Amino acid sequence: MKPDKNQRQSRIIRLIKDHVVETQEELVRLLIESDMEVTQATVSRDIMELGIIKVMTGEGQKRYVLMDRSGEGASGRQLNAFRDSVVSIDVAQNFVIIKTLPGMAPGSAAALDSMHLQDLMGSLAGDDTIFIATHTNQHAEQMRERLIEISQADPMMGRKLPKN
Repeated sequence: MKPDKNQRQSRIIRLIKDHVVETQEELVRLLIESDMEVTQATVSRDIMELGIIKVMTGEGQKRYVLMDRSGEGASGRQLNAFRDSVVSIDVAQNFVIIKTLPGMAPGSAAALDSMHLQDLMGSLAGDDTIFIATHTNQHAEQMRERLIEISQADPMMGRKLPKN
């Protein structure tokens, strides 16, 4: 059956909640197995529209998850705004410091909060800077790597601040 957009996106959400889905190809396969005719291009657009992101699990595996804010899926526009606003991502001990374009830190911090990232204890946003507190220096390093992946930024961006 060729589903309408709402049916397809509802099924995508259910599949990523019920299964560990690591790739778009795997998601397409699951949709086809559930009798939905889809193309990878359509699934790719749905992933962006739904605000679905790929995160690292505690087992070192990647999987798709739905960004969540107050029980509703966060907008793909919010994720795009985060990606477009990041200037640098640095680490200072157990803090991750994100520099953004002027005026973009509050919206970017809201996007981060909606992702419910593991090890994020809290965030504080100014005009163009976000401070993220983590439990340990190692968690901050891991968070930086995740945020670079999420923001699709150049992994060489930012620098490690010297440890005192």
